[in-house]
Amino acid sequence: MEGEIKLTSIGHLKKGNYVVIDGVACVVKDTQTSRPGKHGHAKVRLSATGILDGKLKVIVMPGHDNIETPVIDKRTAQVLSIAGKMANIMDGETYETFDIEIPEELKDEVVEGVSVLYWVILKDKVIKQVKND
Repeated sequence: MEGEIKLTSIGHLKKGNYVVIDGVACVVKDTQTSRPGKHGHAKVRLSATGILDGKLKVIVMPGHDNIETPVIDKRTAQVLSIAGKMANIMDGETYETFDIEIPEELKDEVVEGVSVLYWVILKDKVIKQVKND
């Protein structure tokens, strides 16, 4: 199971949208559009932060160009077991089991038997929250 991507005009992206820069899924932090010159096109300067690594990325493109945006698949799973920083979880729909890293901020809440919300972003899977039934 791998996340999908779609193309979106960079000129239509707003703060909070998701975008793929250098193969990394990012959250848009800021966009600035320069006015076109006499014969040119408007340029968009887009600042974004990596969803998983938190690194700032900046890209400048013509405003009419398309850029890849990730389709984030939000899914529910049950925690089967925990070993160190890794949890073995089972998807609630497909019953697929796999290991996933437990985020530092959720390490106290992720325990055996709880349901978690996880996102599939490009090739990565990340736990976003613990669901309270």
